[in-house]
Amino acid sequence: MSHRLLVVDDDRSIREITRMALEEEGYVVDTAVDAEEALEAIRRNVPDLLVLDVMLPGRDGFELAREIRKTSNLPIILLTAKSDTIDVVVGLESGADDYVTKPFEMRELLARMRSLLRRAQADEDEDAPTVYRVGPLEIRPDEGVVRRNGEQLSLTRTEFRLLTTLASKAGRIFSREQLLSEVWGYDYFGDARLVDVHIRRLRSKIEDDPHDPGIIQTVRGMGYKVAEE
Repeated sequence: MSHRLLVVDDDRSIREITRMALEEEGYVVDTAVDAEEALEAIRRNVPDLLVLDVMLPGRDGFELAREIRKTSNLPIILLTAKSDTIDVVVGLESGADDYVTKPFEMRELLARMRSLLRRAQADEDEDAPTVYRVGPLEIRPDEGVVRRNGEQLSLTRTEFRLLTTLASKAGRIFSREQLLSEVWGYDYFGDARLVDVHIRRLRSKIEDDPHDPGIIQTVRGMGYKVAEE
């Protein structure tokens, strides 16, 4: 069964070129020109992945991503015309899983999409009964659930996968490159900022004090780890 994608971009030429290229790869593709049309398309047919341009009329892509994240773990790739660190960070902080800078090569977009779709499918197929307990956290990979002191947390799919990866080998230091491979599945397209921003978002949800984290620890010059009990 083909994956359904939603491409949101107000530039007709980019929207149509992207749609045609993705359809040639066998995807079912819906399109929208702004946030309202995108939300309506999602209500009508929930896509498996969203390709979302940042610069939209009315509500921009950042706002739309935040709106979607209130209720959905839908994988989101942002399209941005800028590669500035601030724009990238704002996009990822808005809840996007990844980003591609315009002008982009279609093979890069396809590689990132395939990786996110594989991860989403793997998460759905996960049936391991393992439960990880880290401090106040109870992590249940088979249910896709994280509880903190008994209260269920709202994590994105990427945040959940990142936390589960770290917790599965408590005490082990993961470099950013290893986390890009384990969590995002990238061998060569990865950006270390993906890891840092998602770690920061994750800490804001699981730590007593995100500025003095006790669960996910930074090992200077090496990467991140979850402390052993």
